[in-house]
This record gives sequence, structure tokens and C-alpha cells, in this order.
Amino acid sequence: MPLPVRVGTRASALALTQTGHVADALTALGGGEHELVRVRTDGDRLTGSLATLGGTGVFVTALRDALLEGRCDVAVHSFKDLPTAVAPGLVVAAVPVRQDPRDALCAREGWTLATLPTGASVGTGSPRRAAQLRAARPDLRVVDIRGNVDTRLRRIEDDLDAVVLARAGLARLDRLDAVTEALPPEVMLAAPAQGALAVEVRVEDAADGSPLALALAALDHRPTHLAVLAERALLTRLEAGCAAPIGAQARLGDDDVLTLDAVVLRPDGSATLRRSESVSLAGSRPAGDPEGDPARTALAAAALGTRLAETLLDAGAADLAGLSATGTGSTGADA
Repeated sequence: MPLPVRVGTRASALALTQTGHVADALTALGGGEHELVRVRTDGDRLTGSLATLGGTGVFVTALRDALLEGRCDVAVHSFKDLPTAVAPGLVVAAVPVRQDPRDALCAREGWTLATLPTGASVGTGSPRRAAQLRAARPDLRVVDIRGNVDTRLRRIEDDLDAVVLARAGLARLDRLDAVTEALPPEVMLAAPAQGALAVEVRVEDAADGSPLALALAALDHRPTHLAVLAERALLTRLEAGCAAPIGAQARLGDDDVLTLDAVVLRPDGSATLRRSESVSLAGSRPAGDPEGDPARTALAAAALGTRLAETLLDAGAADLAGLSATGTGSTGADA
């Protein structure tokens, strides 16, 4: 009897839920039976803001070490937690269908962003969300918070009027009842890769023809994968660290046109820079092949992100958000 596929995960309720969904999908797609391997990361152990802890990579390193050391065969990450730099020996072999990437306001009294009382207190651990809140409602008192979803939602009962969380996480935990408004992207653009999961494996296991490799290929969702490639390429070119207020969201249309929207803000929300660009992926799709050449489409998606980042830099994004923008890559942004 073959050994079960060992799927690595953080031990939080959200991580266990989304990892369980991925593991069940891999089994259903013929990847074999599985078992979950809980891995404790620095992000789970340490306290303080993500900026002071070293960025969202604190949630990733221990899982990647477990993969490289053979303690698990697959690791499931919230894609926005992954540093943009390549991890030697590892590859993101699948990106499942993305959840709704919007941010969600959860507030007392059913308040929306527009109806929150003047001076209301809103909690978030994300500089990106904080800047966009201040841009939309300069009168609000934005409070830095950390903790899991339940901990943050309890703050509404204790000392805050509202919190902002990723709608995707609330959906995966079946907590959409807490949402009083899904914030539109023109008000609050999501973090790059928000709502998407990254299924990471060792390079040699991604294309060895095994049942797991075939299941990973079947699980991968092309529109989501290409959108995330574009968003993260923009982040790489901007060298946006965890304290950079930057949002980006891409979408692949039925016409195979990939469109990327991005926003860069001054941290206090007093200035905002928005740009959008598109690319047709039809040129990488030979006649009779609806998927096209995966390598060419991936390059085109990444080039779109880099090009839009250059447009933003030319318009003053580096000075606006305090970016170094030398193009050498950095970690992912957002909490």
C-alpha cells in the first residue's frame, strides 16, 4: 500500500481549513491518500507587527524547511504570504481557483465604510488596508492589530467599531456572516495574490509523472495562476516590503486578455496613484490549443506586471510609498 502524501500546513484554523480543502482535492484527483503535517512557524510563535518581525515570510520558512528536509511532500500557503524571490529546490506546482480577493469590513451595527460614525475605530494589521482606509475616510481612527480571524473579530465586541479582513479567509472559515460590506476594488484594492493558495513541492516531484504530479497539474487553475504571476511580478519590480501600501489585482477575460490594476499610496492615505495595463495572451495560443504554451503565457503575465510597475515608478511611486525600486526583488506585502 503506497504511503500517504504528507501535506504541510500551519496550525491555525484558517491554514488547517484551506490545507484540508487542497489535500482533499488532490486525493479526489488521484494523488493518493493524504495526512496533514502541522508545522509551527515564526509568525505563529512571535508577537508584534509583521513589519517588525521581518515581513510575511515569517509564515513560510518553517514550511519550506519541512519540504526540503523531507518531512512533508506538499506545502500549502496563502499565496500572499510567499516572498517573491525564488526558493531554490522548490516550485509552486498548483494554484487552485481563487476565492473572491476583496477585503471585507466587519463592523458593529451593520455599518458600512460610508456609514461608520465619524472617528470610528477600525482595526487592521495591514499598511495597505490602513492607507486605503485613510484615503477613503480620513476621519477614522485606524488601529494596528494582529491575531487569527476569531481574535480580530472579537475586537469588535471588545474595543473596536470595525475590523478589515480578507473576505477569502472568512469564506473558507464559513464566517461571511460577520461581513457588513465587501469593499469594492476602487475603494480598497486587494494585496497581490490575495485569495489565492500556493501549493508548493520539491522541483523533482512536480513533473515526475507520479499520481501526485498529475493531480497537481489538474488542480492548477490557469486564470488564477496567470493573474497571480502578474501581480507578484509587479511586487518584485517595485521591491515592495511588508510595510508598503500597494494593492494589485489581475483578471483574465474570456478573450484571453489579462488586465492588471494597481494602486500605490502614501502611508497616511493623503495621496494615491492608480494605473492599469493589459496584454493579450492569444499570441501564445497556437491554433487548436486553448491553453497555449504555458511557458510563454507565464512570461507574458510576468512581463505585464513588470511593465505596470515601471509605469508606476515613472509616475513617482517610489517617492510616494518609500520604495527602493532597484528591481532586485523582495518579500511579499500585506498582512
